[in-house]
Amino acid sequence: MTALPKIVVIGGGTGLPVLLRGLKNYPVDITAIVTVADDGGSSGRLRSELSIPPPGDVRNVIAALSDAEPMIIEMFQHRFNTANELSGHSLGNLIIAALTSITGDFVQAVKEMSRVLNVHGKVLPAANQSVVLHAEMMDGTIVSGESKIPESGKEIKRVFLTPEVIKPLPETIQSIQEADLIVVGPGSLYTSILPNLLVPGLGEEVCNAKAKKVYICNLMTQPGETTGFTASRHVKALYEHMGCSFIDTIIVNNKEIPPALQHRYEKEMAIPVYFDVDQLIALGMEVVQDRIATIEQGFIRHDTDTVAEILYALIGRDLSRIAST
Repeated sequence: MTALPKIVVIGGGTGLPVLLRGLKNYPVDITAIVTVADDGGSSGRLRSELSIPPPGDVRNVIAALSDAEPMIIEMFQHRFNTANELSGHSLGNLIIAALTSITGDFVQAVKEMSRVLNVHGKVLPAANQSVVLHAEMMDGTIVSGESKIPESGKEIKRVFLTPEVIKPLPETIQSIQEADLIVVGPGSLYTSILPNLLVPGLGEEVCNAKAKKVYICNLMTQPGETTGFTASRHVKALYEHMGCSFIDTIIVNNKEIPPALQHRYEKEMAIPVYFDVDQLIALGMEVVQDRIATIEQGFIRHDTDTVAEILYALIGRDLSRIAST
């Protein structure tokens, strides 16, 4: 039997599960590396009260990769709306917290949850501990906490992690070393993607990996984080933090966002990312352009099926699918 091509996807937030839902339908060996810097909502409360890594991003990725019955996934994702301390918690977060208590280990809890829900691939936290994300702003001030950074209203100069000693999982390092394709994004640049790559050892392995590296840029800018950013500025921020130019291919959208929807996003201080193709090519990247945007319940999202099809083609299975620059 021919071994399945190995894809490592690095990210967090809402973008990563969207991508994985399409990718799991292809004959590939998926490893999802998920941030543990979240400190808001249910995850933040469990992290603070139980001293465990935040389970929310991991939960969403498990749900996206699961082959369980839809009702089971709906139950796993159910969020309580009550007048007591359960309010705001999702059942999946509580189950992962319980499994962490039972097994004594967050990573083992994630593995057990993945087994129970018949996950297609592996879900690995970027580290087996909570990390705190900090941002140094252009004016020199420091903002601490993933959820607080976009609220500061200041331009970000750089982000960094504490504690000083953070160890990546050996499985994560091995997955990166053995990958045929490494996918970065989609997800919030400073608060979902970089918290993974800044884990000591993990980012260096991505830079040195033999696999082709693909970046899926966000479709819209994010207020308080990437206001006014072009696609090339996203890439330059990654390079500045990593100290290496590691992206081989960038996937960009060439489908127009409906003006009415753009107007609604403008009220939230967000606009479509300008894909400055000439600048991207000057940075040495292959630029793959396609209609990768779709509208779901009034929000602009990456088209999971189209992006997954492109990624599978980039492995070399169907090169005719790719229209690159």
